[in-house]
Amino acid sequence: MNYLSVENISKSYGERVLFTDISFGINQGQKIGFVAKNGTGKTSLLNILSGDDAPDTGEVVYRKNLKVSFLSQEPNLDPKRTVEEAILASENPILKTIAAYERALENPEDTETYQAAFDAMDAQNAWDFETRYKQTLSKLKLDDLNQQVASLSGGQKKRLALAMALLTNPDLLVMDEPTNHLDLEMIEWLEDLFAKENFTLFMVTHDRYFLERVCNEIIELDQGNLYTYKGNYSYYLEKRDARIENQATETEKAKQLYKKELDWMRRQPKARTTKSKSRIEDFHEIKARASKRRNDHEIQLELNMERLGTKVVELHNISKAYDDKELFTNFEYNFLRGERVGIIGKNGTGKSTFLNVITGKQAPDTGKVVIGETVKFGYYTQKGIHIKPAQKVIDVVREFGDYIPLKKGRQISAQQLLERFLFDRKKQYDYVEKLSGGERKRLYLCTVLIKNPNFLILDEPTNDLDIVTLNVLESFLLDFPGCLIVVSHDRYFMDKIVDHLFVFKGKGEIQDFPGNYSDYRTYEDSKPKNEPKAKPETAETTQTNSNKETNKAKLSYHEQKEHRNLEKEIAKLEKEKEALQNKFATENWTGEEIDKQSLKLQELIDTIEEKEMRWFELSEKTE
Repeated sequence: MNYLSVENISKSYGERVLFTDISFGINQGQKIGFVAKNGTGKTSLLNILSGDDAPDTGEVVYRKNLKVSFLSQEPNLDPKRTVEEAILASENPILKTIAAYERALENPEDTETYQAAFDAMDAQNAWDFETRYKQTLSKLKLDDLNQQVASLSGGQKKRLALAMALLTNPDLLVMDEPTNHLDLEMIEWLEDLFAKENFTLFMVTHDRYFLERVCNEIIELDQGNLYTYKGNYSYYLEKRDARIENQATETEKAKQLYKKELDWMRRQPKARTTKSKSRIEDFHEIKARASKRRNDHEIQLELNMERLGTKVVELHNISKAYDDKELFTNFEYNFLRGERVGIIGKNGTGKSTFLNVITGKQAPDTGKVVIGETVKFGYYTQKGIHIKPAQKVIDVVREFGDYIPLKKGRQISAQQLLERFLFDRKKQYDYVEKLSGGERKRLYLCTVLIKNPNFLILDEPTNDLDIVTLNVLESFLLDFPGCLIVVSHDRYFMDKIVDHLFVFKGKGEIQDFPGNYSDYRTYEDSKPKNEPKAKPETAETTQTNSNKETNKAKLSYHEQKEHRNLEKEIAKLEKEKEALQNKFATENWTGEEIDKQSLKLQELIDTIEEKEMRWFELSEKTE
């Protein structure tokens, strides 16, 4: 079933042509990744699909009554709303039913309202969707539904927009960089969701593992032409290389034929026969084919790096906390020359703060950071480049000088340096504010490397960079002789360039793991898992399946209330038990205190078992 048809659309900005007369379709069940270089029209195409922009020619035709959700790079959310209000403002009526039911649960003494909300959930068969709703909010760490949108960080806004897009339950989901601002756990959850569920997707993403594991088709926009590959990312790479090689062969053949025909054109008599006129027309076509060449310039990165001494960076028992939240506690580490460290962990566990402490932008609460005399930091932050009004690209680089020193006493002009970063002479006089997101990141990378650092720190460098630029950056980093610290959710990128990981596990703990991200996942998956006793899912995750069917009506109202309260009580007791068990390993208790706490632990275990037995008893009535 065809959902959408793009018919012969073109788009230009002044003299800059992005694409001309391109056409494609999106059918039900397709999961399409859209690939192109930065600045060649990816976001412009998505804006045309969403209706935020119009093509110069052609049209986009949607199937009648098709429900479409769009996730943009910079979500446009109403700042006056709360998180919950923003979600409920979507077009899915089931969300409002779920919200009414949640409010009724908070006031169980109002039996009439509760029963009405319960009946509405049954009528719309909303129990399964409630599970998905709660799981989505939990996985994307949208816990405070009353928080104002205006107070959210950029990453939180992106996650809220993603939740809204998913919960609209669309027929077609169109996304621009969906994995930006997600931590690795969130990305893997989203990856699993898209791989298993029957979504129809059209997305732009630089995350190559995501493309590999989710997409069943890749569409590439290359030099104004569209190419379609019916397979995942690995299949696309294989077929793309074959296409480029074939094009190079055809161009070479055309050049040989052109030379032959050019000689004929020069020698032919003035008299024109019908046959010669036809050959002349063919000559112009051959000339066009022979003149084709790929514009595959690659970024040329070069550093005039000062050699690191024996002392690099030493971390002596550093700690940092905000309020009662410990980010890292008594962490000690000495960096050696040439180390390549990746940093992973959930959002909010202190990764960026750790980098700020190392570079002196923030002071540790305790401990100290000792920097070697020869160390010169290059710090690529998530904030990106600071855009000044009416500043041109060339002006950004000229702030560092008209000439930039290179290796062996050589130097390069600001214009030549920008050309190495794929900004041609015309582009260098564009205003920075007009650059695409990926082009701004490329310019920012240029300003970081221009300082010739020997200790490079990259905080989410892969966001918004196209795959071509990422490949060049990876090659550069593999040859980079200095120290390297990278925070990234791009698993492919991390696997390729780091030797070991700092895993931020929360509660002040940092684990030093000897391997890359895939090694770490394999290690985590291979660890024996303690099979927990069957018990109700907690409120922190989702409602249990016993909430799904109308047969729950077999429980009386008071039993329904008790059943739901038991879930919350068991979850609370489990947390108390876990906290107490952890104290046995950390507290320096006397023998008497150990006996006392052991009795308390046994009481908790007995209470949990008692409440679980009652929960099972009530659950059996619904079966």
